[in-house]
Amino acid sequence: MQARLEVFKTALAPKLVKHLVAAGRVLEDSELPAATRELVNIRASQINGCSGCLDMHTKDAARAGETSTRLNLVAAWREATVFTEAERAALELTEQGCRLADSAGVTDEAWDAAAKHYDEEQLLALVTQIALINAFNRLNVITRQPAGDYQPGQLVH
Repeated sequence: MQARLEVFKTALAPKLVKHLVAAGRVLEDSELPAATRELVNIRASQINGCSGCLDMHTKDAARAGETSTRLNLVAAWREATVFTEAERAALELTEQGCRLADSAGVTDEAWDAAAKHYDEEQLLALVTQIALINAFNRLNVITRQPAGDYQPGQLVH
């Protein structure tokens, strides 16, 4: 695949991306579990068709100790037995948060399920993680950024 735009060769990209990355750093310091953040990143990237983010987040999650079984089953999380109830609630919220135009938004049931497992700070972190990965997904997908060359830990701070 050929990129439509060489994003990182522009003067604007480093200025924009540094703020998105800074938001991600804030989330790293939140009480939302790192494994949950990565599951959210992976599921959103699957839904949005972002190969670059999938390449990065699956490799970084594996490097951090995530099992191949769980990584391979993220797309079929409803049928898989390897996710906690809290993770399932986060994945449902992620799916609904990625597909806002396909329905009436996020259902009360999805929100309530997440609220059973996460306090207000964690919920805010979860919602922000969903929004942030969607921003990265859209930037990459719209400009057709290629994937496959990411090295685990390459962008981990």
